[in-house]
Amino acid sequence: MSQISDVRPIEITGATPHPHPAPSANPTRIFQTINAFQQTGALRAAIELDVFTAIAEGLKTAPEIAQHVHAAERGVRILCDYMALLGLLTKNEGRYSLAEDAAIFLDRRSPAYMGTMVRFLNAPEILDAYRDLTPAVRKGGTTMSGKGSVDPEDPLWVEFARSMAPMMYMPARRIAELLSADAGQRIKVLDIAAGHGLFGIAIAKRNPQAQIVALDWKPVLEVALENARKEGVDARYSTLPGSAFEAEFGHGYDLVLLTNFLHHFNPQTCEGLLRKAHAALAPGGRVVLLEFVPNEDRVTPPESAFFSLIMLGTTPDGDAYTFAEFQEMLAHAGFASADLVCLEQMPESVIIATK
Repeated sequence: MSQISDVRPIEITGATPHPHPAPSANPTRIFQTINAFQQTGALRAAIELDVFTAIAEGLKTAPEIAQHVHAAERGVRILCDYMALLGLLTKNEGRYSLAEDAAIFLDRRSPAYMGTMVRFLNAPEILDAYRDLTPAVRKGGTTMSGKGSVDPEDPLWVEFARSMAPMMYMPARRIAELLSADAGQRIKVLDIAAGHGLFGIAIAKRNPQAQIVALDWKPVLEVALENARKEGVDARYSTLPGSAFEAEFGHGYDLVLLTNFLHHFNPQTCEGLLRKAHAALAPGGRVVLLEFVPNEDRVTPPESAFFSLIMLGTTPDGDAYTFAEFQEMLAHAGFASADLVCLEQMPESVIIATK
């Protein structure tokens, strides 16, 4: 029998020895990121069960909430504990309360309720784009069928118009303020890719002299018209069905709105659309963009920089462009100047350029 002292370590050819991890190294971030899909699923479940509204109505314990939302007590307790871990709930002696952002944005009774966003952001078509992102990285663009989220008349945009509107109330109101829409002068506004229509509607509400023309696919414009009627501005709200790249805009507009749209396309396509907008504007008219605008390093601020990955997964060649890139596009399209305005408590920024 061999002595222990005679045992030699096994040599594995071709293997590279791993260095000892630094004392500060920690795999937690990697583990959490790999499991981040669980956060999405949990929040979607809490929204679908209306857990946040139940708590806002005074139901504080897992048994009370479970009975109200018709779910198992164990399931509700685990889900609410997880929401507390995410910071959307607080828990004290078995009783749950809403964190401030959950109270404002996830209580269905709140005028700022945003729970509807889950229907678009977690739509099967969107989720499928990220189940296997490796092919999209290799290709440099979406592997979704057709042109991804920019397919002509994609019904997904009807869902976008209905479910994402709550998130746009604040930026729409802020843009109307930046444009001094309440000054009251007679203006003609073209809202390209209007979707829910909130940006043109916000201007019309502040200015009784504003005439709005909304351009989008016909089924999407039906949602915009619903919202215009709801806000009492439908008499000054007309529609132009069709593609932004093919429709005739007309002339003499004081404002052209291009909100949440240019990021879907490459710079050359953006420049072409901006030239059309420039031609449609009256002298001194302005184009207004709402975009995720990262810094030149493209990793800060993270709330804006992350959007590039969304465009990689869902569009052939869209991106989150820097302000310098937008300035170049606007200059090539004929605009004289451009200003950047960062919106408070929002990941997007407004760019206003003058003809």
